[in-house]
Amino acid sequence: MDIATLVGFLLGLVMTVYGIVVDDGFGALGNFWNFPSVLITIGGSMSGVLASNTMADFINGLKGITLVFKAQKSNPEEVIRNIIDLSNTARKEGLLALEEAASNIEDEFLKKGIMLVVDGTDPELVRGILETDLTCIETRHKQVIGVWDKWAELGPAWGMIGTLIGLVNMLKKLDDPSAIGPAMAVALLTTLYGSLIANWLCNPIIAKLKVNNDTEMMVRDVTVEGLLSIQAGENPRVIEEKLKSFLSPKARANMSEGAGGEA
Repeated sequence: MDIATLVGFLLGLVMTVYGIVVDDGFGALGNFWNFPSVLITIGGSMSGVLASNTMADFINGLKGITLVFKAQKSNPEEVIRNIIDLSNTARKEGLLALEEAASNIEDEFLKKGIMLVVDGTDPELVRGILETDLTCIETRHKQVIGVWDKWAELGPAWGMIGTLIGLVNMLKKLDDPSAIGPAMAVALLTTLYGSLIANWLCNPIIAKLKVNNDTEMMVRDVTVEGLLSIQAGENPRVIEEKLKSFLSPKARANMSEGAGGEA
């Protein structure tokens, strides 16, 4: 589980609740609940998101919230080590030996690339097939991100719509001064709900999904370059240095020296 995401959401909730109850106690939480406001803001904004997507994309996008709590499986350092091991195998035993090595690899993208190399596919065709796969993966990621992006856009807008509805109702009761305060409070709640939808929920999810996407795309790029280098018969040490260029200086330093390629 990604602890940072969970802690971030919980801290945001705790800070908000604390700001509400710090002066008047937990009884003040009741002042911040209004069902019609929830219905207008959440229901209205989600209806707009649904109208902007197909049903399948809408449902798949909402399921994407589970992805932000999962630890990132893509590990660039581990992928580089695997590719270096494969390059050593290919250097010693030939490309056909990679077929047996691929049986122990769980990464379907890497396995697919290995089988293309083993089959003697033209390098440009290998690159084209794998990059097309990358494009399709990124497109699916963007569809999920797009659902949350649209909700972040519509949440505050529907909050303002709810506020305007509340203000209209309040203005109709100006002859009763005692009703103005409570009516104004209810009108402002929809703006609060809309802001929470965008800034506590949607924007952090969008940011984390983009980080996960960028990391996965980088790992896939490493895989493509590594496989093409193996196919070209490059020295494992050269391949290692080439692939390490994708990493940050700190990540390069953390890679074990024993994982390097053979000369």
